[in-house]
Amino acid sequence: MKQKFPRSQEVADNKLLKIVTLGCSKNTVDSEKLLRQIKAAGYSVVYDPDTEKVDTVIINTCGFINDAKEESINTILRFVKAGREGLIRKLYVMGCLSERYRDALREEIPEVDRYFGVNSMEDILAELGAVTQPELLSDRVLTGPSHYAYLKVSEGCDRKCAFCAIPLIRGKYVSRKTEDIVKEAEILAGQGVRELMLIAQDLGYYGVDLYGKRELPRLVSDLLSIDAFEWIRLHYLYPSGFPAELLKMMRENPKLCSYVDIPIQHISGRMLKIMKRSHGPKATRDLLYRIRRDLPEAAVRTTLIAGHPGETEADYMELRDFISDYRFDRLGVFAYSHEEGTMSGDRYSDDVSQELKESRVSELMAIQQSISGELNAKKTGHILKTVIDRKEGDYFVGRTEYDSPEVDNEVLISSASELTPGSFHQILVTGSTEFDLFGTPAAESL
Repeated sequence: MKQKFPRSQEVADNKLLKIVTLGCSKNTVDSEKLLRQIKAAGYSVVYDPDTEKVDTVIINTCGFINDAKEESINTILRFVKAGREGLIRKLYVMGCLSERYRDALREEIPEVDRYFGVNSMEDILAELGAVTQPELLSDRVLTGPSHYAYLKVSEGCDRKCAFCAIPLIRGKYVSRKTEDIVKEAEILAGQGVRELMLIAQDLGYYGVDLYGKRELPRLVSDLLSIDAFEWIRLHYLYPSGFPAELLKMMRENPKLCSYVDIPIQHISGRMLKIMKRSHGPKATRDLLYRIRRDLPEAAVRTTLIAGHPGETEADYMELRDFISDYRFDRLGVFAYSHEEGTMSGDRYSDDVSQELKESRVSELMAIQQSISGELNAKKTGHILKTVIDRKEGDYFVGRTEYDSPEVDNEVLISSASELTPGSFHQILVTGSTEFDLFGTPAAESL
């Protein structure tokens, strides 16, 4: 086989492998599972994005929306450049972008040694001269802070949302066996994980394909029995088929975070139909207000799409007014991305200008910034249980049970107090900004 990059003796003779993970937490889990297998094959592994000399680089890509695709392509090109400079010898690409555009990528970026899609662990290991170790399939190499981890309970999605490419990339919904999930959770607990975050494209659908019914509450109950976990957090609970009994579980068990991540995408009935969402505006409003009634202390998080084809000014105003009225604790807004192969991409013209999309995103986020500022200000004087994630400059940075890593608010605690990442403390909130709290320890570590 022709050598694609200049051969560097210093690089070629070591067995050092780097994996770069882009995109969502599901990709993170895929990379961590692959890394465990690679380590078992005798490789030394690193997982930062820098381009120092290594023998082999694997890039786990995201191909969900345009911005993510652009980031993935730029990362590939950066490592192609590193290969030309003799910093790496082998470059492989895996994940969603590669699954979706493999042929085009081969043609446009032929310097990559091989492209793999999703769920390609065995093929990647074979390329590296290794075989899958079945006894390690529930084990992982954690690539982030050691005190929290994501746990994927399923793959794929059966929903047919018009804008979404996930079913095209990841396939139909496939639940993992409960005993396999619990086994992996126990291994993570043994590695020092104290916050467990369950993830799936549609978490509430868990079990339907495997057990004939929705089994998320039972799974959560089994995981709550593992003593090592201080918190268990749930991502992402689709509005249709929402497992309402989880609200009672959150209220009664302090280990289950009072955190409801429920992506509604829109509130206009007309837009929900166009988007092929299986929830209507009345049912959505009823559910959201029921959550507020039954679990008033919970942080409710949602995501929205602005500028989907067909979104009129009236549709947008209805969404804007609802955001102001409901006052979500956490909110993310995405400008619609026109994706080929999706119903929206194939059936509709992208008729909302990019300028208008971005304007709507900015206005919604400005509204949310004001809401978040007001909600945070009310926390001053309260004592909140907080996990310490890291030290950064003059502060230790933590989170409450109402905040997930990287996407939500943080608590900034003066470094005058010596705190350890992964430890839990009672923190007295002394001040706030729109997206941060300031505090000081109020009690001993938990």
